[in-house]
Amino acid sequence: MKTLKRRRKEFKTDYKKRFSLLKSGLPRVVFRKTNRYFIVQYVESRNARDKIIFGLDSRELLKHGWPEKESIKSLSAAYLTGYLIGKKILLKKLEKPIVDIGMIRAIHKSKVFAFIKGLIDSGLKIECNKEAFPGEERIKGEHLKNKIPFSEIKLKIEKIDK
Repeated sequence: MKTLKRRRKEFKTDYKKRFSLLKSGLPRVVFRKTNRYFIVQYVESRNARDKIIFGLDSRELLKHGWPEKESIKSLSAAYLTGYLIGKKILLKKLEKPIVDIGMIRAIHKSKVFAFIKGLIDSGLKIECNKEAFPGEERIKGEHLKNKIPFSEIKLKIEKIDK
């Protein structure tokens, strides 16, 4: 009988996926969800040891005009978080990363794909099937009961590099 590693039992690490990501030798953008927000990190690995170059979470959107009362774990927040980290990667002139979603299930039109669309729209070249992305009206938050100033926040993020 084979025993599972502790982190696999806790549903924290998929070792097969991690091994293939490390074998590529490319830096990774790690996307994780908590109960209240998203955590995103730019990570480089040497000899299977991860070094976090920089990171941010979706609470950073509050500095760019996100309404205090609105959830920072929505689909729109995922897109803008991806857009924000993509702009910061380009600003720091870092190497093109691959996306690491860990144990999160990759369901089409979900927050994960909204995040990836934000990375692509920021200017990073990441390959992804366009059919997996959520619709433009959902990304802009038009489905939400309380509207968010999506375009204003996106403009403030664009002005970061200037």
